[in-house]
Amino acid sequence: MFTLLGKPSITPPLDTTANFLKALLLTSLLLPWFINNLILTIDGVILAIIFSAITSGLGYAIWYAALRIISLSQAAIFQLLVPIIAASTGIIFIGEPIKTHFIVASIFILGGILMFIKAKRAE
Repeated sequence: MFTLLGKPSITPPLDTTANFLKALLLTSLLLPWFINNLILTIDGVILAIIFSAITSGLGYAIWYAALRIISLSQAAIFQLLVPIIAASTGIIFIGEPIKTHFIVASIFILGGILMFIKAKRAE
């Protein structure tokens, strides 16, 4: 849905900011049900701001901008790569172990992408 709704975006940074503000509002509304299990630390809050508002926000703004120049089918293919990229980042930067389910899942995802590419070329 994010991609479908973001495709017509003319102002990606503003739209992304609006989406984050909506998510913040929703989180604030749901907070009373989770307040008893919430543990806040200064470091945690700072990291949450850095990694959600700045890093993810920038990524989503770039994604919205890219959606203006690629097709929805290309966008779907790029989105399939996200779990592989995220897991690979964990392996490279924080030493996560490479597990069998990561390898198998990556093979399936990359295989699906390869089938899509071959089908598009055959058109």
